[in-house]
Amino acid sequence: MKEQIYTIPVLDAFKSKHECPFCQLYETLERNSINFTLGPSYMEGDVRTETNKKGFCLPHYQMMTKEKNSLGVALMIHTHMNEVHTHLSSLLKKEVPNKGKSSLFSAFSKKDSGEENLHPVQQYLNLIHNSCYICDQIESTFNRYVDTFFYLWKKDDSFSKLVEECNGFCLDHFSLIYGIAPKSLSEKQLSDFYKLIVPLQSRHFERVIEDLDWFIKKFDYRYENEPWKNSQDAVARSIVKVAGVSKS
Repeated sequence: MKEQIYTIPVLDAFKSKHECPFCQLYETLERNSINFTLGPSYMEGDVRTETNKKGFCLPHYQMMTKEKNSLGVALMIHTHMNEVHTHLSSLLKKEVPNKGKSSLFSAFSKKDSGEENLHPVQQYLNLIHNSCYICDQIESTFNRYVDTFFYLWKKDDSFSKLVEECNGFCLDHFSLIYGIAPKSLSEKQLSDFYKLIVPLQSRHFERVIEDLDWFIKKFDYRYENEPWKNSQDAVARSIVKVAGVSKS
């Protein structure tokens, strides 16, 4: 029963005709995470503690402002800014950088400085810049979906047929499963896995290229009376194939 929490969404995604089942899973997680964050949960103490500390990335700020809860967004940004201001003010009081000390100026002077060589102020600001409550929520569940994908491959004989009938993957997620497979599958399972997904990916990549080619030809007067076939949404689908969906 516990596995069904994750297997059902994965199975549903692979039954769809999305250009990448993993992108569909990501989009669903993103929508659910935004709805959760802007629902009653933003008034809950444990959620608010996390949003105060992490804030959100720019794409998710932008997505939230398009929803019908501007008060909720304002409240979360307000308390997040207060926490950042308090912590940053404390860091800035501890040391005023100057050229004679190994601090902010010297950190800037090192072209290849790693995070450990940065001034604490920079470290904190980098942390805030790269943190997002919604991204973390998505990543946690998405990683379980990837684990579930390989669990189903090993445990459910019918799943390989479902994978074979899907529309392939975006380049990013093809790379993901291609790289994780050796760590998740036995030698025999790995061989069968690659024998299926490599030609599958190639076939569907070529399919989208052909659709895109036909879309382009339709702008040539010689083809204006020809049917569009499956090319009318070829640009959008080709973007998914090469770049996936927006990942913050």
